[in-house]
Amino acid sequence: MALYNYKALSSDGKKISGQLDAPSIQGLKELLIRQKLYPISVEESKEEKAGFNWRQLLLEKPITPKEKILFTKQLAVLLKSGIPLLQALELLGEQFEGRLKRIIIHLKDTIKEGGSLAQGLSDYPRVFPKIYVQLVRAGEASGRLDAILERLTSYLERQLELQKRVKSALRGPLINIAVIILVSIFLLVAVVPKLAQTFASQGSRLPLPTLILMNISNFVKAYYIFIGIGLLGLFIAFKYWQSSSSGKKIIDKTKLYIPIIGHFARMNAIVQFCSTLGMLLEGGVNLAESLDIVCSIIDNEVLASTLREARDKIIKEGKIAQYLKQTKIFPPMAVYLIRTGEESGKLDQMLIAVAQNYEEDLRELADTLSAQLGPFMLLFTAVIVGFIVMAIALPLLGMQELALQGM
Repeated sequence: MALYNYKALSSDGKKISGQLDAPSIQGLKELLIRQKLYPISVEESKEEKAGFNWRQLLLEKPITPKEKILFTKQLAVLLKSGIPLLQALELLGEQFEGRLKRIIIHLKDTIKEGGSLAQGLSDYPRVFPKIYVQLVRAGEASGRLDAILERLTSYLERQLELQKRVKSALRGPLINIAVIILVSIFLLVAVVPKLAQTFASQGSRLPLPTLILMNISNFVKAYYIFIGIGLLGLFIAFKYWQSSSSGKKIIDKTKLYIPIIGHFARMNAIVQFCSTLGMLLEGGVNLAESLDIVCSIIDNEVLASTLREARDKIIKEGKIAQYLKQTKIFPPMAVYLIRTGEESGKLDQMLIAVAQNYEEDLRELADTLSAQLGPFMLLFTAVIVGFIVMAIALPLLGMQELALQGM
């Protein structure tokens, strides 16, 4: 199958153009004729000719979370309306462009060749993660694909909203830090050297803050290339260490003991674990596969490694509350609620309820963090900028006093 651009005349003489996938040009013409369209021109799409080469992957926009949510939501609506899966995908293929359009075409081809939707989705692991594929597979097996897609839509929307809140809480402080760094560099490189020449010509004794600032300025001007290379090297080394299993585990463990960030990381890990595992179990995925998926997607390596160690015991006994307690990450209330869900046979529902409860707490924490970091960053800015202004102002005031004494 390939993607073709076509121009055709309808039965009432109107010109129509569009894109369709077909096994060949002749096959497309026959398809158009069956739709009572007279083909004028047919050519292979430029996107299809280009293929998935490296240039396309670099220049093409990635599929955004919003596009994935829209695709999932619309597919659920179409299936719930009674439209067959293949026809629903054909309708969706006309609404999207770029890479997502080609993925939909691939999904249609997979189904036409006797495969499943989950099988086609699994060919794009960077777009559709394991949890997405496994839930779709469970939905196809149970005949409740539309309901599973609705749950997936809700899950993706909540994840996106939570990510936005977290990014919003961190965006302001990061911008402040960047502005402080840029202003400080400008003062050290452009302003301080000129003032240093003025102070040197006066021959007056300089205060300690001014001497410190001038030494820093001279050091930055003399070794800025080495400083830049050193900082870049440190950044690359840190990213490499961070990507290693030992580095990630140390960073994740350290996060848990930093006062505000630790609580934030803990809450986020709880929400990820409970929402993902709860939805997988509710969707009909067995406990072993669900735990494998949770361990592979959870952000906190400490929790993930602890769960991997306890995985066999959990599967053997079918209980997870006591092992979650051993991680010392889940608070007593969450462990109690999960144990209650196990004993009542409603573990999936209780996990989702715990996730929703802590999601709300996480949203409030993100808003609180944003409000609390504002004054802290203001104080930090005042200290840095105040030191620089003081270091510049003290000699100027001294020079002014000498000038007044000379009069």
